[in-house]
Amino acid sequence: MTHTNAAATRTPVPNSAGTDSPSVLVPNNACDAHLHIYDDRFPQAVAAAAGLELATVHQYRLLQKRLGTSRAVIVTPRSYGTDNRVTVDAIAQLGLNNARGVAVLRSDATDQSMDELDRAGIRGLRFSLYTPKNAAASFDMVEPLANRIHRLGWHLQLHWTADQFVEHAEMLKRLPCPLVLDHMGRLPQPLGLSHPAVKLIEQLLSNGNTWIKLSGAYLDSQVGEVNGFSDVDAVARHWIAQAPDRLVWGSDWPHPTETHKPDDAKMLDRLMRWTQHQDIIEKILVHNPAQLYGFER
Repeated sequence: MTHTNAAATRTPVPNSAGTDSPSVLVPNNACDAHLHIYDDRFPQAVAAAAGLELATVHQYRLLQKRLGTSRAVIVTPRSYGTDNRVTVDAIAQLGLNNARGVAVLRSDATDQSMDELDRAGIRGLRFSLYTPKNAAASFDMVEPLANRIHRLGWHLQLHWTADQFVEHAEMLKRLPCPLVLDHMGRLPQPLGLSHPAVKLIEQLLSNGNTWIKLSGAYLDSQVGEVNGFSDVDAVARHWIAQAPDRLVWGSDWPHPTETHKPDDAKMLDRLMRWTQHQDIIEKILVHNPAQLYGFER
């Protein structure tokens, strides 16, 4: 494993507070499994991001240098609807050896378009339905599209509220493809691990086909960055205890929901607060994303 502080850079990164590198030991081939690219070369369908500076591949590479990560998973943001060109272009810039993508599609997508996206490095389909506003797809499209992407080996990435997971529990149990739950399952605070979605997610995890992203701690925290988003620590620790082999970490850069951008190095350092085991940190940053996204092992 390598320690990034030896080559720390204090170059400011757009959409990220602070300039220090993380304190956590960042292993070779570490993956940031959740980020978005915004590039003015591609027209946005809706205004769905808060307070963004430039968020192109060039700016993201500055964050990679600061964090010490080398692999990346780009997720098409809400702002682009079902136009995945910005994500495909970003994968091409970063290179297929080090980048993968998650697309957004509707039921009218053709098999040919899916095949093209697969060749371009897309490995999953996202349904960001936690709020109906700006949603490019809908719940009735989830199961039909899951059945269609199964042949490609893609997964479904779900950014839903905890209540929505419970509401659609029976459908989730039927889906044939792997599931990736965004942002720790979006368990609301202060309810946290007392929410009924926890038992459902535990059941999905036990079936061996579900993954969780340790990302977006600020989305459900009620105590804020000044307190280190510490009220979500119990949730992260619970998922690490439940399924350390099926967790990935993501920065959520450029933090499109946040007007006040967090410090990404401190967000990565929270892994050390959630587990003291370096082998588990290496699983989360290297081995698990390699398995999920098809990077070289």
